[in-house]
Amino acid sequence: AGCGYRAANGGFSPAPPVPQLLYGGKLDFLVFDYLSEITMSLLTAAKARSPVLGYTPDFVSAAMAPYIKDIHRKGVRVISNAGGINPLACAAALQEVAKKADVDLKIAVVAGDDLMSEKENLKGTGITDLESGRQFPKSIHSMNVYLGARPISRALDLGADIVVTGRCVDSGIVLGPLIHSFGWNRDEFDLLAAGSLAGHLIECGAQCTGGIFTDWHAVPDWHNIGFPIVECSSEGDFILSKPPDTGGLISFGTVAEQLVYELGNPRQYLLPDVTCDFSEVSITEIPGFDGGAVKVHGAKGSPPSTFYKVNATYLDGFRATAVCPVGGPKAVQKGKRTAESILQRTRLIFSQLGYEDYSAVNIQVLGSEDTYGPHARRSIDGQGPREAVIWLAVHHKQKEAVEIFSREIAPAGTGM
Repeated sequence: AGCGYRAANGGFSPAPPVPQLLYGGKLDFLVFDYLSEITMSLLTAAKARSPVLGYTPDFVSAAMAPYIKDIHRKGVRVISNAGGINPLACAAALQEVAKKADVDLKIAVVAGDDLMSEKENLKGTGITDLESGRQFPKSIHSMNVYLGARPISRALDLGADIVVTGRCVDSGIVLGPLIHSFGWNRDEFDLLAAGSLAGHLIECGAQCTGGIFTDWHAVPDWHNIGFPIVECSSEGDFILSKPPDTGGLISFGTVAEQLVYELGNPRQYLLPDVTCDFSEVSITEIPGFDGGAVKVHGAKGSPPSTFYKVNATYLDGFRATAVCPVGGPKAVQKGKRTAESILQRTRLIFSQLGYEDYSAVNIQVLGSEDTYGPHARRSIDGQGPREAVIWLAVHHKQKEAVEIFSREIAPAGTGM
């Protein structure tokens, strides 16, 4: 790509985007972002069942195994945080795939994000929850620091064909290859901010190509939505596009909505490598691209803080949800009464067994606009809908109590 660099994100849906990007994207790097905070919790539970689990298996079986020969033949290098809480096991599984395919690939692992060895030390520091002020939980299952891009770029410098990480910032899997490709220094903060912006825009895969666009009706061919490709220059400007002959849409609107997604303060987006200011970013549509393309520039950067963000998971009880259709006149009222009756009945059982009450309860009747809260609009004729769906979720400290709820909801659901 000359002085540029092309990277694409396969996102959360591993199988469909790989062939369109690999065969239609002319890539230097293929990146996969799999981790959310809740994913870390799920992977922690998986590793507790077996020490060889704790990573995202779809990355190995669906995204890499079917295409690993062509990835090697084309010289495309792969970076992914699919290692979750067990990146070494993920790398071992990838090594088996490469061995079976008879391809020689150098697989690097970025470790060091696991802080569980520091659990006892952290308990005595007075750390509290940022939002609630609650004390450090006793039942911590995992603690992982959000690493930056430098370990990824170093692995690529050392010749890695595939880099597997655990918890890192989502944008780091794009910034790392950019640092490697262009040799950006630690104090070139505007460039680091630009690379982080490129990563931020494509970290959620097809979200920036129309997947969550407000004007969804203007997005063609969702079934074959194109995944994003970034072509970046050494000066930090980049073009965002998608493979030809794919659905979806790249426009000012689709990209701008992804820009502000989960951003917080646009003047102070905190990352391990740089503090970003995206408030003056310019997004310009480029004509002549199949499916649309935009040029993005204007990110500014300043030194990062001296802190790292940490994601911790802990056991806080058990949760169950029930979804039941309700039909007939006054369906909303009927659904709410049914939910309340189920709660009353299970609470009587709890009382008889000596269990405490639910930790939390949430009742919503879908179809009555409960999900809109104070902005809900009730029916025009005053009669309400004749069909609705009751959504009932409960939380309890004890698994046995949630199992009682699950048994009681089944006959109630079929009887409505």
